[in-house]
Amino acid sequence: MNTLRIACALAALVLASPATAGSLYKPGTFQPYTSDLRPRHVGDLITVMVYESASASTAANTSAGRDAAIGWETRLPGKGYLGALKTSNQMDGGGRTAREGRVLAQITVAIQEITEHGDLVVAGEQVLDINDERQQIRVEGRVRARDVSDANVVLSTRIANARISYAGQGDLANVQRPAWWQRFLTLFGL
Repeated sequence: MNTLRIACALAALVLASPATAGSLYKPGTFQPYTSDLRPRHVGDLITVMVYESASASTAANTSAGRDAAIGWETRLPGKGYLGALKTSNQMDGGGRTAREGRVLAQITVAIQEITEHGDLVVAGEQVLDINDERQQIRVEGRVRARDVSDANVVLSTRIANARISYAGQGDLANVQRPAWWQRFLTLFGL
């Protein structure tokens, strides 16, 4: 009989108090266990595999020539005069330029914004200091959510409007740059 009284008292208590939804389910952060774990919110992190290889070359050849000749002859009684004027102008020019660059890196970036179409605007940088040499890698751009793999990785070739910079500072970078006086002379073609 006591069990029946306790059950009735609990039922009355449950019916008397209003139901509240609030502790386990939060609509802004809910993600079902069966869904993938790809990033979906501002501040989430994505790993970018930077595989960039660029090469360009140009060649130009120019050839131009011009010949002009003027001649005259004057005859006087007993004497003849001949004269001639000839000009020649030749120009040959050529040039070739070639450039090649490769960057292989892995960097983790943060989602800065989610566009109305669901694309992820990402940006991040990594700075490495090794033996007084500073290397900085910066990546920013726009990624389609479906291009992010299940391992939370996206290739740099899948980033739209990608801006990838790789710069170095230190003794090695300074040695590779021409001296100020060489740059000055280059301005005058010397």
